[in-house]
This record gives sequence, structure tokens and C-alpha cells, in this order.
Amino acid sequence: METLARIRCGATLERLLCHPRLPLLAGWDTERPAIRIWGYGIGQLREIGAVGSDSAPYDTVGYDRFRRTPSAAWHPDEPQLVVADGASTVCWTPAGTSRIDGVPPTEYHRDVAFSPDGQTLWLSPAGGEQGWESSITLDLIAGATAIGPRWDTGVVAHPGGGILATLRSDQGATLVLFAEDAGPVLRPLRRALILDCDGYETPVFSPDGRQFAVRGNAYGNSLEVFEFPSLRRVLGLTLGEPNPGYPYPQEWLGGMRAWSRHNVAFGPVPGVCWIGTPEGAVIEFQIDGERVREHEALPGSAVTALAAAVTGELIVAGRDGTLLVLSVGRAGPVEASAAAVTEFLAGTSEARVVDMDQLDLTDGIQTWQPGDLETVTETAESAPSWLQIQAAMNRLA
Repeated sequence: METLARIRCGATLERLLCHPRLPLLAGWDTERPAIRIWGYGIGQLREIGAVGSDSAPYDTVGYDRFRRTPSAAWHPDEPQLVVADGASTVCWTPAGTSRIDGVPPTEYHRDVAFSPDGQTLWLSPAGGEQGWESSITLDLIAGATAIGPRWDTGVVAHPGGGILATLRSDQGATLVLFAEDAGPVLRPLRRALILDCDGYETPVFSPDGRQFAVRGNAYGNSLEVFEFPSLRRVLGLTLGEPNPGYPYPQEWLGGMRAWSRHNVAFGPVPGVCWIGTPEGAVIEFQIDGERVREHEALPGSAVTALAAAVTGELIVAGRDGTLLVLSVGRAGPVEASAAAVTEFLAGTSEARVVDMDQLDLTDGIQTWQPGDLETVTETAESAPSWLQIQAAMNRLA
């Protein structure tokens, strides 16, 4: 591992988002609802802009703080970052920041994403009486809006194109939904992944598109890696101490919060994921065989965010305000698997209704076809809580 660039950026960053094609980086300030932007290259990191840098610091915690945290998304091709918060939706470019007109008024948009062609902006939730059950699509050229399906947390494109992944979170169970990369509206497919509870982050695909990681959940520091297109779970980890159960000891809560929720990335070598730790290390985890190698990255400072650059490097943020660009080796050009997308699409179709009982579900270990969950009445003690609840409800029916 080699450090290619190191700066003190003057702020602790809680999340990093790299542009999918350009050497641009966005970072969320932990102290205020602001997003700062850097350009990076060989041996350099240069701040080139910000959105919300003059905003008032966070003065609340928990859900109120969450409501004030902006969401952001990079244009798939252009140097444009759209940032949405409770007050406005704006677009940053190297030339400056401008307000996006045509976004319907609502209390706030928690999530924002671009369509793969960059012509449509997706915002969620839609707002209004039924707003949590729908989203908004905004045609950036015509200015027309429409109502789209419910989604949350973020939308990520498969590296080979052709398919998107997003979440539909619920306290009992979260669905990882997939949608074909076509048209201005997200149209979920029948085949879906189910995760226990909620509180997950947007899935992260490996550069070859053969694996994706999901970081969460609300009750523990879990990390799961799944194969694509099979959706078979190939890794399940708990970072730090496992959940001891309610009431939670203060020492466990402190340890849980020490781990960043945005600390996982795939590097350029297939089958290897990278994990940032509260001790300032970056762990190289070879998924096949579960071999681990620890690298000291930020001595004396916790890793608060980690992301993979489009050029293959890792970008690491530390609690002390350090921002690093790390070279972690290369295995030659990595070509994303379009065949994996074709195989996935051939085995599914558009979902008429996004409902657990109507989907082809898997948790990465077990599968359920439409109607199967209605007949479940007994489960093992090790079964996920959502399935135990389903069985209990069926017994009462």
C-alpha cells in the first residue's frame, strides 16, 4: 500500500462519494449540513468547491440531525453534483452552484439520484399525505415531473450497465430491489434480496460487478457480501462486538458508534474488499478464503469514511481531518460483467406489485417464491427476525 496524496482538509468527513467516471470526490462534513468537493490526481488532492459551507452547525442528534443531513448524487458523466436538503435542490459544477427549478415543494427530500442517462432526477420521498410511499421523477430538460415508486437510501448502477439497485427499507425487513436500466422511472423487478431489519447503506458493487456489499444495520455493524447474479451470500461479518440485546450497555453503544457506516469499498483486485476501522487501520479482506491483512493508514485517528476512486485507488478520511489517496495494487484492467446482468434479467421480470408475498425472494441462503411466505408457521431460532415474525403472524391467522 502506498500513500499517493495526503492533506488536512480542515473538517471531519462522515461519508465520501466518488464520481463514477471523473476524478472528483464529494465529502459530507460532520459538523454542519455541508458537502465539500475535491479533484484528485497523481500526488494531489485539491478542494474545488462546496455546497452549504455557510450553513449553521448541527445542533441536534438522532432523527432531527438525520433530517438536516443533505443527500447528493453525481451526474453519471458530467462534473455535476446535485445536493438536496430541506430547503432546496441545487446543482454544483466547477462554474458555480445554481438552484434546480421544478422540484415540487415538500418538507424535505431525503434521497436523490440521477437516472443512468443523466436526463432525469429521482427524489425520495415525494412528500404530501402519501409521500413516503412514492418518489418524484424530474425531467431536467423539459421540467416535467411524475410520481415514481418508493425507494430510499440511494440508487447504484451495476458497473456493466443495464441494471440498478436500491433499497426499500422497513423496520422489520429491508428489500434490495433491482430495476432494469431503461426509461425515466425506476421499475422494480420481481427478483429481490431481503435483509433483516433496516438501517442499511446503499449497496456497493465490485468493479467487475460479480459481487456487491451491503453495510448495516440499525442494530449492529453488519457487513454482508453477495454474488451477482446469483444473490448467494458469500460473506457475513459483524464489525466490533455483536449486539448484546436490549437494554444496550453504554459501552456497547459507544463501540458501535465508533465504526463508520461508510467504511467499505472494493478495490481494483477482484474478490477483495477493504474495511476502515476505528483504530485507523484499513483491512484488506480477501473474500474467498476469508484471508485478512491489516494496513496502518491513519495512526491515532479513526477511519470515518472510505471510498474507491474510479481510477482504482482508495480514498480514506480520518477523524483528525486527514484525507488520503492510497494505491492498493492493480490486477490489470477490470472489465465489468455485462453477461451477469443479462443472466439476471433473463431470470426475472417487472414486478406488478412490490410486496414480499409477490416477489421472488432470497436472503442469500434460502429462497421463497410468491405465496411461500404465507405457509411458513415454524422457524429455527437462528432464523432472521422478519421470518420469525412472519411465522408468528401466520400461526395467528
